[in-house]
Amino acid sequence: MVDTMNTKAFVEWFRNASPYIHAHQGSIFVINFGGEALLESNFSNLIHDLSLLHGLGIHLVLVHGARPQIESRLQQRNATLQCAQGLRITDSIALESVKEAAGIVRVELEALFSMGLANSPMAGVQIRIASGNFVTAQPLGVKNGIDYQHTGIVRRIDKDGIRQRLDVGTIVLIPPIGYSPTGEVFNLSSQDLASICAIELQADKLIHLVEDPLPKNSTGQHLIHVTPSELEQMLAQPDLSENLRLHLQAGLKACDKVARVHFLQRQVDGILLQELFTKDGAGILLTTGPYETTRIAGIADIAGILELLGPLESQGILVQRTRELLETEIESFIVMERDGMILGCAALYPYFKEDMAELACFAIHEAYRQDGRGTRLLEQAEQQALRLCVEHIFVLTTQTVHWFLERGFLETTLEHLPIQKQSSHNYTRGSKMLIKSLVS
Repeated sequence: MVDTMNTKAFVEWFRNASPYIHAHQGSIFVINFGGEALLESNFSNLIHDLSLLHGLGIHLVLVHGARPQIESRLQQRNATLQCAQGLRITDSIALESVKEAAGIVRVELEALFSMGLANSPMAGVQIRIASGNFVTAQPLGVKNGIDYQHTGIVRRIDKDGIRQRLDVGTIVLIPPIGYSPTGEVFNLSSQDLASICAIELQADKLIHLVEDPLPKNSTGQHLIHVTPSELEQMLAQPDLSENLRLHLQAGLKACDKVARVHFLQRQVDGILLQELFTKDGAGILLTTGPYETTRIAGIADIAGILELLGPLESQGILVQRTRELLETEIESFIVMERDGMILGCAALYPYFKEDMAELACFAIHEAYRQDGRGTRLLEQAEQQALRLCVEHIFVLTTQTVHWFLERGFLETTLEHLPIQKQSSHNYTRGSKMLIKSLVS
């Protein structure tokens, strides 16, 4: 028997994901993950998801780490990887372990992307993987009297070579090693390497799959979005793990050149799909600009406004507006937008003779009525009224009287509203009338 509820949820999710499927097609994603991922039994799920992204036309550059694999080989040699001033010192013994580990990880990844068993997510899939000497490196050198030997920094990325592979439908795999023009091999930070690759390739997204728990906000809730200044404050916290700090620093380095940087909890099954194909995502998004914006509406927003208002109009909470009416009034609307979705709207109709403006069509999407969005939208409407040199705003409401009273509105009567509004008032709705002065 078909599970109707699950089927309906799946169809709804697929429909909601379709704008992202179209938007991501042809994009370049640089994805960084550590060698720890390969040691877990469910790592194949991540491979399946990466293969799905590839199948949807996304160009993938995978920059992997190999720390546990390196440490395992060092143990076999009775050696350890030394650190100084937060940086790794790669001596000759450690370098041999780095090269061995990078080779092992590459082979394992190529094998996983070659899976094609029947009745599996990779059935019938043929994916080509390319790796090579795409990274030119140079020694980190001597700092504060310490020789870091074979630890290196990126000197150049062969972006043309990488793009050529991507253009023919190949996933590019980049290990945490680089080569000098003289044939030397250097151990690199995979996090830093991923960020430099994303910058050089002008990638659409840089995604860091993080092993440690992601930071939360001051109330202990999961963060959805941070700005560079907020991320810098996080980096100032002394209790961050070394690994998490490396990811955050690398993301901060790239955010000026890469439109969107994502930090995701790698252990969460399906985390890539949740982040990339849902409006709220599942990790932390770093952007230089605000993730949510409030602005004056335009013609392109009409469809989103209609979709937002539809449920409220059908319940009789708002007066129904046609598309034609919205087209004539669109410049009176303020919208709150996140990632192309209209989360809220409000209309402001001025009555200059009476020094008033009506606040109408005030709506916030049901799923986003937390975190003070309604208050922020109201503040934007009040600022817009002041820009119009209007000192009073009024609202007619049937459902949200107390919400407006809590924000400084006072109850009033029809005779105190503009004459034009009095003549067009719909008595059958039984609306309550509230007014607020915008000047003290």
